[in-house]
Amino acid sequence: MQHRIAAFADWAFSFNWSSESKRQDERANPYRSQLWLDVTGKVLELGPGFSSSLKLLPHKTTSAGQYLANSEVIQSYTALEPNPFMYGGLQKNAEANGFRVKFDRNTIADDTVHDTAVTSDGLIPFDIVRGTLDDPGQIPQLVLDNAPYDTVITSFSLCTAKDPEASLKNIVQLLKPGGTYIFIEHIRHPPPNDPLLVDGHDIDGVFWSRMQSLFNPLWNIIGHGCHIIRETGKAIEQTPGWESVDYRYARIGGDILSYFVPMAFGKAVKASD
Repeated sequence: MQHRIAAFADWAFSFNWSSESKRQDERANPYRSQLWLDVTGKVLELGPGFSSSLKLLPHKTTSAGQYLANSEVIQSYTALEPNPFMYGGLQKNAEANGFRVKFDRNTIADDTVHDTAVTSDGLIPFDIVRGTLDDPGQIPQLVLDNAPYDTVITSFSLCTAKDPEASLKNIVQLLKPGGTYIFIEHIRHPPPNDPLLVDGHDIDGVFWSRMQSLFNPLWNIIGHGCHIIRETGKAIEQTPGWESVDYRYARIGGDILSYFVPMAFGKAVKASD
């Protein structure tokens, strides 16, 4: 019974996310678009969902006139996604952007999903793996085998992590020395006049921070474990192992839901050996 409830929750969230992710992209892409251009080499993304942000990666026009992810910049891509109902949309977006999808059969037993049929050379390998980085003893073997990574990405996934501190420690471990962690995450509203705030100075952060505290228990249920009161920017900064951390905050207005999900976005570089 517990398994069925969890499966239904996964399905319900993926169904809702199919429409909500478009609004999320509208809020996030003005900030995410510049960050994603710095993605290089061997890449690991945590909790990509449908990974609609793949279109923001470095692209080039091929000799056949297709606009695809640049294989001269991106060597391989590992997508670590715990929700199996995301895999269809994830595969569709990956293939549309020039990736060759392969499902990790050690973590994904579903025989309704199929690897990309190879029809041309030059496609970038794209592994879809089921799991998280919450528990260092439960990291899928393929994620470990593909390490170390030049770039690790999280895009609104640490807010749903059961143990974000463990996830961040594992991100540091999986990055190569000098590798880059690129992130955009939901956070608690920063205080007024915070020097890291770049947008939304006219929004009452004190009031909306109180609203976040009030509604977080409900948000956690309807958002499939999403916490909107975490200070993720600070948590990243305080994680050992970085050479540098650079991030900013943005409050987003517009529809009522936007006021509940300000963002921290930026990069952290792992210290070189």
